[in-house]
Amino acid sequence: MSGPCSYDRPRRIRRGAALTLFLAGVLATGAATGTWSDHGERAASRTAADRTAFGAHAPDAATADRAAVERAASEAVEDGKSGSQAAAEVVSRSGDRWSTIYTPGEFESFQEQLDGAYVGVGLWVRQTAGGRTEVSRVQPGGPAARAGVEVGDRLHAVDGRATRGRPVTEIVARLRGAAPHGAGGSAAGTPVRLDVERGARHWSVTLHRTRLRTQNVVTDRPAGVRGPTRVKIAAFAKGTGAEVRRAVRRASAHGGLLLDLRGNTGGLVTESVATASAFLDGGLVATYDMRGSQRALYAERGGNTRLPLVVLVDGGTMSAAELLAGALQDRGRAVVVGSPTFGKGSVQMPSRLADGSVAELTVGHYRTPSGRAVDGAGITPDLVVAGQAEKRARTVLSGLGAGA
Repeated sequence: MSGPCSYDRPRRIRRGAALTLFLAGVLATGAATGTWSDHGERAASRTAADRTAFGAHAPDAATADRAAVERAASEAVEDGKSGSQAAAEVVSRSGDRWSTIYTPGEFESFQEQLDGAYVGVGLWVRQTAGGRTEVSRVQPGGPAARAGVEVGDRLHAVDGRATRGRPVTEIVARLRGAAPHGAGGSAAGTPVRLDVERGARHWSVTLHRTRLRTQNVVTDRPAGVRGPTRVKIAAFAKGTGAEVRRAVRRASAHGGLLLDLRGNTGGLVTESVATASAFLDGGLVATYDMRGSQRALYAERGGNTRLPLVVLVDGGTMSAAELLAGALQDRGRAVVVGSPTFGKGSVQMPSRLADGSVAELTVGHYRTPSGRAVDGAGITPDLVVAGQAEKRARTVLSGLGAGA
């Protein structure tokens, strides 16, 4: 995960997002994914995990046509050309910013990342409005962190190849050492050179990839019995819901729980629903459309509905994380504090192309339990806070009856 990026011009974003919502076809079998605005070497979020579920309205006008994409890929393969490249050109012309094409190697890498393990340098990156690539997250203890790379640094090139205007997924693949049309990435110990900028400072640094594991759920428990438990979810990968359930069982009813979703770029929709189930006793989590058919996602019964709960969000909260925040807000289960979320609520569905690459194409959108559309709108917190959001959240938690 030399560039763990979240599955979400943003072509990286596009790809991430697509995978993020890959959930449509997989939802039926419980393997959906969501979108990530950041991408990283552990792009789990994009891999078929972050496709979030979808709302009750038709896809955007700017939607890539599946038949056209598959036809272009098939014809290219017959002519001895790249099917994934031909498909990507069709998607690009469609104007659908969320649909994307993954090479076999990229898709395999993203799926691997959903398991929380990858070979990389410990970076997540995202694309800014101007097409520049920015570091969005740095894994503590990883090669990038040890070299002094920080969140907010601009990444200009990877191994001499400029990043400006390139899809985030491609940049992440370079960080991991994956060949554009190959499978997997480079082995641990292989070098990668980064050209970095921070303010007026420009420098190059050579890092060596290593095998890393990401910790998507971090729980901070109070020293005493009355303090709040803080659960930070970086992304929804396999096992996230179970980890949150364990944290809820151990949390003090007196202190309540602060669920921090800031910077969470999404991940597996099924894990987002499993997380919602930790706080709900069944009931609706989201609705979505699939080829004109309306469907719904429901929480499991037996969640803790009494524990005081506050959810922290910001502009980096995306996709499956927005689905969770919106569900808890609409169901009256939590108070949401922070700044408005990203607004990634479209649904992408994956399908294999003639050359083995994967097309993630928009097929619908998801809505919160009350019927609110998320795509392009995001989730507006109950309490909008510009600064010191966590401090305000703890104050709110105290007001809910928790000894924060």
